[in-house]
Amino acid sequence: MKIGSLALDNNILLAPLAGISNLPFRLLAKEAGCGLVYSEMVSANGLVRQSKKTEQLLDSLPQEKPLAVQIFGSDPAVMADAAKIVEDNGADMVDINFGCSVKKIIKTGSGVALMKRPNLCEAVLKAVRKAVRIPLTIKMRAGWDKSGEQAFALAKIAEACGIDGIAVHPRTATQGFAGHADWSIIAAVKGRVSIPVIGNGDIFSAEDAVQMQADTGCDAMMIGRKAIGSPWIFAQVLAKMRGAKTSSVDLEHRFAIIKRYLHRSVKYIGEGQACRIMRSRLCWFVKGLPNASQFRRSINHISSESQAMDLIDDYHQKLMQEEERYN
Repeated sequence: MKIGSLALDNNILLAPLAGISNLPFRLLAKEAGCGLVYSEMVSANGLVRQSKKTEQLLDSLPQEKPLAVQIFGSDPAVMADAAKIVEDNGADMVDINFGCSVKKIIKTGSGVALMKRPNLCEAVLKAVRKAVRIPLTIKMRAGWDKSGEQAFALAKIAEACGIDGIAVHPRTATQGFAGHADWSIIAAVKGRVSIPVIGNGDIFSAEDAVQMQADTGCDAMMIGRKAIGSPWIFAQVLAKMRGAKTSSVDLEHRFAIIKRYLHRSVKYIGEGQACRIMRSRLCWFVKGLPNASQFRRSINHISSESQAMDLIDDYHQKLMQEEERYN
């Protein structure tokens, strides 16, 4: 599919995930066949003020291309300047966040708070569209009530401003991630605009992704929470879409992914910080496996890559022995 001038290998996308979809994680998604990866939310103010911590979020490698960078903010001029920085840094697409419902983001008037102010939404979109030549998209929620009227209004504004695509997470601002995503909102947005519409929300299996497209007519499917700890979901969805049989990931492949994620995280952010983060994140990848709780306890105090690798290998070996015993 294409989003503006950007041609994608397929229409299965990784959602922007705050604190998660950094470079090491995006590489896992790309290796699993993801058609387009998104950065974490990036503060427009941070970019314009040249915050080193914010600028690091723009780090990229050719292997993950194409890359979309999502920015958030509410000042049209600042958003335009930030988008230009993103473009100059080599991103393939800019995305504007109209959907984050975290209180500290809403308090600044950013994220889903913007959906209450259509005139400001329009000003932001016009300013950013004028500032960059690369494809420009938005990601939004249903709005502040279940009707979806704010989403429908923003979709029409976005199309009129020359935006190249719209991602819809059909939960309200107050829902957070609770309850169910109302896919009918995605279908309704799709029926109101001629630009690509990306469906997001409650895709927990390959079957869900195929069903979303069938139910809504969306042009692409964006996967977020399910990819956390299961980046192989992208390969499973692609197989399902081809009519091939989908299967669970085997132990060898799963543990190779875990070790790549650990190694790249150490290389990207440094051993000390990476190990502190990996104490919780490595557990994502073993959820549902036998004795996962024991593994979780064993890595709770890792302080070096070699120590973590030894514990991963030890757990892998024990699982393989269990498999052999029952086969």
